[in-house]
This record gives sequence, structure tokens and C-alpha cells, in this order.
Amino acid sequence: MAQPSVVTGGKPGGTGGPGPAAPAVHYTHRQILEILSGLMMAMLTAMISTSVVGTALPTIVGDLGGQDQLSWVAAATMLTMTASTPLWGKLSDIFGRKLMFQSALLIFVLASVGAGLSQNMGELIAARAVQGLGVGGLSALAQVILGDVVPPRERGRYSGYMGAVFGVATVAGPLLGGFIVDADGLGWRWCFYVCIPLAVVAFAVIQKVLKLPKIKRNTSLDLFGAFTITGAAALLMLVLTLGDKEFEWNSPWTYGLSAGAVVLLALSVLAERLAKDPILPPRLFRNPTFVLTSIASLLVGVVLFGSMIYLPQYLQIVKGMSPTASGLMTLPMVLGMFVTSTVSGQLVTRTGRWKIYPVVGLLFVAGAMYLLSQLHVDSSRTVIGVDVAVLGFGLGLVMQILILAAQNSADLTDLAAITSGVSFFRNLGSAIGVAAFGAILNNRLKDEVAEGMAAAHIRPQGDGELSLGTPEAIHDLPEPLKGIILNGFTSALETVFMVGIPVAVAAFLVMLFVKELPLRGARAAADGPAPAGRHSRGAEPRPATATATAPAAVASVPAGPPATPQGGAPISGRVTSGDGTPVAGAALTLIDVGGHQLGRALTREDGGYTLATPGPGTYVLIAATGEHEPQAATLVVGDRPVDFDLLLAGNGGLAGVVHAPGGAPIEGAMVVVTDVRGEVVGTVRTGSDGTYLVKDVTAGAYTLAVSAPAFRPAALPVEIPGNGQLRQDVELPPGAKVRGVIRNRAGQAVADARVTLIDAAGNVVAATVTGPDGEYAFGDLTGGQYTVTATGYPPVAAALSLTDGDSDGNDLVLGHPDE
Repeated sequence: MAQPSVVTGGKPGGTGGPGPAAPAVHYTHRQILEILSGLMMAMLTAMISTSVVGTALPTIVGDLGGQDQLSWVAAATMLTMTASTPLWGKLSDIFGRKLMFQSALLIFVLASVGAGLSQNMGELIAARAVQGLGVGGLSALAQVILGDVVPPRERGRYSGYMGAVFGVATVAGPLLGGFIVDADGLGWRWCFYVCIPLAVVAFAVIQKVLKLPKIKRNTSLDLFGAFTITGAAALLMLVLTLGDKEFEWNSPWTYGLSAGAVVLLALSVLAERLAKDPILPPRLFRNPTFVLTSIASLLVGVVLFGSMIYLPQYLQIVKGMSPTASGLMTLPMVLGMFVTSTVSGQLVTRTGRWKIYPVVGLLFVAGAMYLLSQLHVDSSRTVIGVDVAVLGFGLGLVMQILILAAQNSADLTDLAAITSGVSFFRNLGSAIGVAAFGAILNNRLKDEVAEGMAAAHIRPQGDGELSLGTPEAIHDLPEPLKGIILNGFTSALETVFMVGIPVAVAAFLVMLFVKELPLRGARAAADGPAPAGRHSRGAEPRPATATATAPAAVASVPAGPPATPQGGAPISGRVTSGDGTPVAGAALTLIDVGGHQLGRALTREDGGYTLATPGPGTYVLIAATGEHEPQAATLVVGDRPVDFDLLLAGNGGLAGVVHAPGGAPIEGAMVVVTDVRGEVVGTVRTGSDGTYLVKDVTAGAYTLAVSAPAFRPAALPVEIPGNGQLRQDVELPPGAKVRGVIRNRAGQAVADARVTLIDAAGNVVAATVTGPDGEYAFGDLTGGQYTVTATGYPPVAAALSLTDGDSDGNDLVLGHPDE
């Protein structure tokens, strides 16, 4: 297999925290599909392992015993998977994506073997907990690796396949579990063994096809942050997964675990602010796209797992289907997810627009929850199939697009953190959905059955607690008790699905506020977002998009005797910048008029290149590099070699020096560039020499605003020319300062005296209150005439004239006048 070509994007070096991005590795479509196949196999094994055990639990308990520990078998995996998700992203920054992904696969395989060999419930629960660690790594790092391999603009069509895998695993798990348990000669232990061969194959595929560059990263693991983040997540997951099972909601366990989660959450915020290389950098939470997509992912997780866990209960208990038949009834949902996820992925790649799909998808999800809430005992299988298909349509439009949107909004250095962060919130939402919907179902079922039994004059047996057996046992009950329970279960599920409607609507409203950032192409993905995204505080990042330019030139070469006996005539030439300097390392792509890639090359040190063509015809040559604007040219190739030079203009940028009136540079001055609409397009601070550089600013009119402590701010209009380069120095006048002390007639300092500064026009410029030492101060003032007044005793006023400098010793004396 051909090795992928490497083009360095951004600064060399690469770190785990903010800073230079990793080199961009360019893969062919075939190579991407090979990598994707390994990721999909790993994802399939991970997701099946979480659902395959559900069907086998009754058999497992009958073999190993430990009915009181039943809830831990499923909870252990969910607990460790959710809690460890953020850590895998950080570990991949330190040790590399490939190594960590394969480590997660190895952990998963060893834990699966351990689960299959378990001799008691304690061993099984421990193995399932370790298995959850591997699943957390696989689910998070698969998306991170896809983000490394494919630029956001092209990622849609591939991420659609990942979403389809999720749906297939959801259905395949229970089906496979039921088949294994029922099959002669297998038994429940093969529920854990069956995933191992697929995981081994995935390991080998990733080893062969995934060739990421080795980058030395000067970073370290945030141990305090790791402890507090995983601890808070673990305690919260314990409450959600074991509440109302191992202990009551209203119990000391619930309050104690919740309080511990809150304390660790507060400590994790402190840890991440103090850490050199935080696991979840606080800057991510200043990124509106990350925050909103995380909230939407959490809400989608609530609806997704809340519905997918309890829908089979309706099919098995109310409709009397077997586990295998109930799994088959969810196939329309899988097909819906597959169709919409793949089609929307293709459309995202073609158009670069993505927001419409999760917005429409969440409307489908809300509609599906309403349709499911209308199911009753006599609902036909056709109606059920249509309802779950609508749910699949909606989920296919949402799940992968949310991760794509979050990845597109951040720098490549934050790719792992932002991906694992969104995955963490989705897993957390899943646990919330299972717990919340389960509590609603149980409470409503008790009430409905109690009311039905009272209406039928049936007295409950025992202590009155409702204890339902297996679906077969329920259907063997005599009438009218059977009808009461089935109707009660249907009414309870109606409430569950009705609760899912406002959750889906809330996710829909959240998505309306997400700003649709253009998907970055290959160059922008390597460079990362524009400086606004990296440096601005509170402003949404604005990605540097690869501009699709019109063909720059047409070169026509007449036909003649063939110069190349094999293949078409080559295209060669040089790529230079505006001043004639050769551009080395520029990525050249040759495509045909249908958009199919025919060849790729990198320019040499002298800017030269050579590209082969398949034969005579019309082609488009595209040149791109991180330091220049991309260019395209249409070439008509005949039978002779084509000599064609390309000129790359520099990226749009604004540079200059911020200095004081005497010419001294001002370090740390804040430079903000806004467009004509007032949107911030770039924010940087000046260096020690007072220089600043705002990259990726296209031609047009902007406002340049500069501020610094002890200087008056300045704002001036600037016009970026057509070549995209402008130098603009800014002089900041120093701000005048007024200081003084308020004393009484005895010479003692007067505290809490109100001091007011008034300009020559009588306007109040500033006001303050003196401290215990009687001092006051006003800063950043322009020159001119001012009046200072002080009150506390009868007011006193003093006039002063300021120039651009400090004015000290403006003391005032307060006291009652002599009688």
C-alpha cells in the first residue's frame, strides 16, 4: 500500500496543549476506507459488547448466582466507559493515537476473555469494569483518528458509516446474545468471546494501514485533573445506574454520592485552570459550538438510550415477542439510521453545510417519540416499524454531525479533547436517560396496576409491592390480571416516550443557537482555526477555510508528436510567491473536469514540480499551502509536456507594531480586528518587541482596536488590499493619571470620602471612594482641564490641568468651616 504523503501545517513541533498543530497527513480515498474499516470493526465490537449481555443476564445469574448483584453487571461497563472517556483523548495527545487505540483494543480483548472465564459474579463485574475502560477508549479515539485522517469538509461521508455501525450494533447485540444463549454447545460465555476475533482483526488492520507521523509532544498528564474528573463522573454514574436498584433515590447513598460528585466537580474546575496541560482545557468551554453541541449530545443520549432500552420491553412484554423477534422489529430503525447518516454525510461533503441536518433530525426524533407514545396493546407491527424507522431517520441525521461540528470549531491541538468531551457528555446523557426513564416507568407502572386492580376489585398479594416476572410469565397470568398489567405497562411506556418529546425539543432549540461554521478543507484543517478562534476570549472561533477560487489561467498546448510513450504528457513548472520566492512543500492536486483526483505532488525546495497525466484532455491544477492563498488553474493538455508556473499570493494578514509616542514598543497590548458587521475576526497580543500579526484576514474593510494598561485605547479603520497583506503601526498615547489623599483639618486621612472627577464641560468622568488611607486615583485620562470634588464633610473642589502624564499630590482637605 502506498504511503500517505505528509505536508506540515502550522508550526513544527506539536504539543498536547494549545500551540502548533500536528503535521497534516493526506490519505487517498482507498487508504481512508481501509482505516475506516478497522475503526468500524473496533466500534462494532465495542458497542456489541455493551448490549449483547442484556439477553444473557437471566442465564448468567442462574449459572453464577448473585441475583442481588445483577444491576452491577451492566452498570460496571457504563461507569468505567463514561468516566474514562476524557482521559483517552489526553493520553492519545501524549503517547499517540495509534498506540492508545490499540491499547484500548488490547484492554477490551483481555477483559472479554476474563469475563468469559468468570467463576462468580464478583469476577464478572470486575471484568466488565475493565471492559468498559477499553470501550471508552475505542468509542472516543475512533472519532479522533477519523478527525486526524480526514479534513472536516470530507469527513461527513465517512462519519455517516460510523453512525450506521452504532445502529447495527444496537440491534445486533441483543440478537447475537439471544442466539448464543439458545444455541447448543455455546452458552453465555460466548457472549464475551464472540467479539474477540473481530477485535483482533481490527487491531491488525489498524497496525497495517494507519500511518500517522510521530510527533514529539512536550506535554504531561494532569493527574489531579484526571482524579477529580473521573471521580466526579464515577460518583455521578453510580447514582444514575444504581439509584432505585441498589438503593432508594431518597436515601443517604444518593445524597452522599451526589455531594461527593459536586465536590470533585468543583475541584476539577480548579485543577483544569491550574494545570499546564489540562485534560479538558477551560478554553473549550469558551467555545460556544463545543458547549452547545455537548448539551445537544447529552440530550440526544437521554432520548436515544431511554427509548432503545425500553422499546424492547414493550415488544417483549406487551406484544409477547421473543428477544430475537423484538430485535428484528428494530431493524427499520437501523435502516433509517444507515440511510440518513450516509446520505447526510455525502451531502455535507458536497455542500459544506451541516446545521440543517441535526435541526431536521431532532424534529424527526421528537415526532418519533410522540408516535411511540401512541402505541397500545393492539398496535400492528407495521405501525411499530414505521414509528421506529422515523426515530432512526432522526438519529442518523444527528449523532455524527454533532461530533463533526464540534471538531470543526477547534484547533487540531484540541481535536482529541473536544471529541472525547462530546463523547463523554453523550455517554452521560445515556446514563441519565436510562435512570430517568426507568424511574418514570416503574412509578407509573405501580400506579397504573394499582388503579386497575382496584377497579377490578382484585386485592394485591403479599406486601402489595409489584413484582413482575419474565415476559412469558406475564402472558401466562389469568385474566383480568394479565390485561391490567399489559395496559398498565403500555400506559407507563406512553409516559416515558412523552417525556422524551420535550427533551428532543430542547435539543432542537439548542441546535438553533449553534453557529454554522464553514467546514474546513485540507489546508485549513492543517492550519487550524483563524487566530480569532485561538486567542479570543468568549468569541466563537472562525475557521480558516480553504477558498475555492476560479481558474487562474488557461494554458493550451497544441497537439504534436507524443513526447511520452507511456501515459499522458506530464505537467511541470515552478510555484512561486508574489516576490518570486520559490514555495517549497506546496501541495499540488490534479483533478479532471468531473472532480476526480488524478494525481498529487509536493513542490521541491526550488518550487519545482512534475505531475503525470493519464492522457490528452482538460484538467484543473490546484495548489495550496498553509502560508498562501490556494490557487487553481485550468490546463488543456495535448501530446506534449506542459510547462506551467503558478503564483501563490500570501494569506490575508494584518501586521504592525504598537508603540508609545517616543517609539518604545508596548508589550502585551490587546489587538482586536472586527469586520463591518462588528464580528471579531482576529485577536492577538503584542510580543516583547510590540509586534502583532493577525493571519487569515481576507481583503476588505475592518476596524483595528488596540488597548494596553496605562495607555489610552485607539481604534482606526483599515483596508486590507487585494493581495491580502497590510502593515499598520499603531501609536497609543499614554493615559494621564490623578492621585491624591483626602485629609481633614487635623491632617488625618479621611476614609469613605466620595471623590468625583469632572471635565471642563461639566461631565462626570469618574468617581471613587477613598480607602482607609484616604487615597484616591483616576487613570487613563486625556489631557485637559478637570475639577476634583470630594465630599464627606462639606464638599471641597479643586481645579487642575492635565497633560499626558501622571499628576500626583492632588491632596484635598475636608472639614467644617471655622465659625
